[in-house]
Amino acid sequence: MHQNQSLDTILGIICSVFDAYSSVLFLKSSGSRYALASYFSLGDNISQDTRIKPGTGLVGWIIRNNKPLLINKFDRNAGCLGYYDAKGESKIKAFMGCPLSRGLGVLCLDSKKTYSFSERDQKILHQFARLIESIIGDFCRLDLDVRKQNYYHFLSIVYGLREKYPRWKSFLERLLKVLSRASDFEYAFLVVRDEFGKGFFLEGWNKEIVGLNLGQKFSIDTGLMGWVFKNGLAIFSGDQNTPKGLSLFGKDVNTGQFKSIICLPLIVHKKTRGVLVLGDLHVVAINDELKIFVQMVAEYLALFLENLYLKNKLRNHTNN
Repeated sequence: MHQNQSLDTILGIICSVFDAYSSVLFLKSSGSRYALASYFSLGDNISQDTRIKPGTGLVGWIIRNNKPLLINKFDRNAGCLGYYDAKGESKIKAFMGCPLSRGLGVLCLDSKKTYSFSERDQKILHQFARLIESIIGDFCRLDLDVRKQNYYHFLSIVYGLREKYPRWKSFLERLLKVLSRASDFEYAFLVVRDEFGKGFFLEGWNKEIVGLNLGQKFSIDTGLMGWVFKNGLAIFSGDQNTPKGLSLFGKDVNTGQFKSIICLPLIVHKKTRGVLVLGDLHVVAINDELKIFVQMVAEYLALFLENLYLKNKLRNHTNN
């Protein structure tokens, strides 16, 4: 059973236990807002896309104050629920809500009858809130285990590429495709520093990027790529240390607006010889497991580059 199905079932039980009209669960969403995650109602007036700010309405009061609330004679002039349409809210006479731990969300009940809930009911609702926290925690741990197994699977594929594709071009092409598929980023590409250290060029990609060409060269002083080459630091979009206002390859190169970006410097002999990049025109969640996975791939790719570097150095020394 999926998390939403489990929560819907629990809310239906809660509504039955308290003889309530509706039971509603809000969970923290993007930013400071809380979104309607699940509900059970005897009517059809719940606004399913409801998002509430702390301090807004009765639910917002619980969020901001992190305290339970019990109102047995609801005065709509003094507050609002916010999760019904106007017709539905006008019928509600009593309300009870309980915050979940750590600001996770709010569990709410309402009724069409005044004096429907008691302080004892509120203590029982608190226990249901703890049950919901436990269910959410179990599903989060399950989701984490699945993600870890998924990344391990793709990592094993990456580690097998060198034996299957010993030639650099074939190896890189397949690695970038695997990386894109594993990370859910649309684009994966590699830029490499030139031999003089004055610029860098696009070495390979998983798919064509509008505005760029393979082998295209850029100055080391331009864009986000140049910043990574100079500083040798990884970038994950949304991190506080991410440079602001820099385009990917410089302001004169229009590659579209990447809303999610990961840049990983490839260090060979204490110098940033390349940057492995993941990009997407949409927002992609970057969790800790993804960070670990892409960093392991980057280290593996840096080792491949180092072996190529040493082979070329040995070949030049032999020829001389």
